[in-house]
Amino acid sequence: MSSDSPTSAFVAFVGAGPGDAGLLTLRGAELLGRADAVVLDQEAFEPLLKHCKEGVEVVQGDFVRRAKAGQLVVRLCEGDPMLFSSITEEVAACTAAEVDFEIVPGVPPATAVLTYAGIPPASDVPEFRIVDAAQEQDWASHAACPGTLVIYNGIEQAVAIGKALISHGKPDATPVAVSGAGTTTEQYTVATTLARLQPDLKHAGFTEPALMVVGEAVGLRDQLSWFETKPLFGWRVLVPRTKEQAAGLSEQLRSYGAVPEEVPTISVEPPRTPQQMDRAIKGLVTGRYEWVAFTSANAVKAVREKFEEYGLDARAFAGLKVAAVGDATSQALVEFGVKPDLLPTGEQSSEGLVAEWPPYDSMLDPINRVLLPRADISTDTLVAGLTELGWECDDVTAYRTVRAAPPPAPIREAIKGGGFDAVLFTSSSTVRNLVGIAGKPHNVTVIAVIGPQTAKTAEEFGLRVDVMADKPSASALAAALAEYGRKQRQAALEAGDIPRRPSQNRRGARRRTK
Repeated sequence: MSSDSPTSAFVAFVGAGPGDAGLLTLRGAELLGRADAVVLDQEAFEPLLKHCKEGVEVVQGDFVRRAKAGQLVVRLCEGDPMLFSSITEEVAACTAAEVDFEIVPGVPPATAVLTYAGIPPASDVPEFRIVDAAQEQDWASHAACPGTLVIYNGIEQAVAIGKALISHGKPDATPVAVSGAGTTTEQYTVATTLARLQPDLKHAGFTEPALMVVGEAVGLRDQLSWFETKPLFGWRVLVPRTKEQAAGLSEQLRSYGAVPEEVPTISVEPPRTPQQMDRAIKGLVTGRYEWVAFTSANAVKAVREKFEEYGLDARAFAGLKVAAVGDATSQALVEFGVKPDLLPTGEQSSEGLVAEWPPYDSMLDPINRVLLPRADISTDTLVAGLTELGWECDDVTAYRTVRAAPPPAPIREAIKGGGFDAVLFTSSSTVRNLVGIAGKPHNVTVIAVIGPQTAKTAEEFGLRVDVMADKPSASALAAALAEYGRKQRQAALEAGDIPRRPSQNRRGARRRTK
């Protein structure tokens, strides 16, 4: 089957890879984007549905009938469909029904899981052997393998396999590793030897899918491990922000190995009465203001939406001076097409903005009025500071912040019970709202805050602040948490301990052996 647009009566067997959604091939993503129906294990591969068009059907069972009816059907298969293939009967059904099919290779666990565990599949000895323990095997032959032996479906028999290899001549000091949940942030690897396999696996809690790797290449793991050593690897991090704000922050946390969970605590809504904003936009266009000061990206968004409503664009700011409270607000303005004239070089806050704001000078400033489009719950710090500098302020409600609905019960229980490793607070309101809708985070949970004011609010609610960003931006906050995680990991290793996530330190948390 060519890569041109497929005809009707077509099934694509697509290798989904070993677990990491980012390892899907380009061809696989292309076919998912055109699919009318998808057959998949939703628990394992639901993240891949983001490649599908709106309205795609997730189906089970008789996909041959759907293909004959003219649908493009994608059947997602674990790893590579042709390695220890489980699709032989399904392919035969397509052939019998005269349905065209394509088989798209996927990244196999045999190489990907090893790479994510820091084990080179083929090192000094180039032989690389893959076996399926679910089938009858000649362990004498495998014991003689001088290179790397990768064993699928061997977790239940791992100890027996180790003994069989030793009995057939494999040295009992041969390195061996077992990796579970490979290439995902739940990946866990035990590196040991054939002789130590039984005691070291006793409390590890492995289940399939998992891989067993035997050979000297396992010894290179200390040098090459890159995935499980990420600073926040496996940390479950609560991100209490609006959905729009959380996306970039979550992506940054994933790059550190974390598992972000977005829980909206604030809903941003228009003002109850729009007339105030309407007058402000009219005044902005007609020259009523010398300055416009933005204290949040949400304020930029609110003004931008009003501009679009009136058919205006960034050119309406011509002749105006524009101030931004911090980097995130400045970035929102730049994306709008407006370059700020004033951005605090020191503390990025209302206080920092006032500290660098020029006093009103009747000789230099033809107009003494400043427009402040802000949230309904903003403090008076900026207004008071600008008034003292001689400016008159139009403090306009551009948007309202409303407490979001409580999260589902399992999330609330995880927050209060120590199921999260960290929570990021990006404002005082996120502290108040999270505690209000879900309760206080457990004392093992690392509390990370964006700045001093948020820290003060957290402490007022009885929370211990562990991490503070060096500047008030979400990106700096995520980086500060990653640095905290790196130091915690390093301290554990230097003490000869196994690095543990904060949630593993709560009473009753399952402990894993090395």
